[in-house]
Amino acid sequence: MSRDARVEMDWADGAYAFRLAWGQLAELQEKCNAGPYVVLNRLHSGQWLVEDISNVIRLGLIGGGMPPVDALKKVRAYVEDRPPLESIIIAQIALGAALTGAPEESVGETEAANPAESELTTSPTES
Repeated sequence: MSRDARVEMDWADGAYAFRLAWGQLAELQEKCNAGPYVVLNRLHSGQWLVEDISNVIRLGLIGGGMPPVDALKKVRAYVEDRPPLESIIIAQIALGAALTGAPEESVGETEAANPAESELTTSPTES
């Protein structure tokens, strides 16, 4: 797992990487006429538009490394030709990871310096 908010999930016909980097988030904003957090809130609150779901998944696949043409084909076959609720969780997870980090990623320093565990018994500046 890298620190780029990439998540890998089983979806459609296989396992895929989803990642919405800055460029994908900017495009999502433009396509959905709302900021990424507003889109995420709509996905969670049930006030989503169908384009919220399809755009998050398409852009997530592109950010995850899939060529845009292939991502569009997958979204048409497995999102737009299916009931929206089949895809909502994938969109929630992909966009949530983009905004807050992937679940396996820790935020900040995981191991802070602990003076009690230090081998030094005196200050480096002490004479």
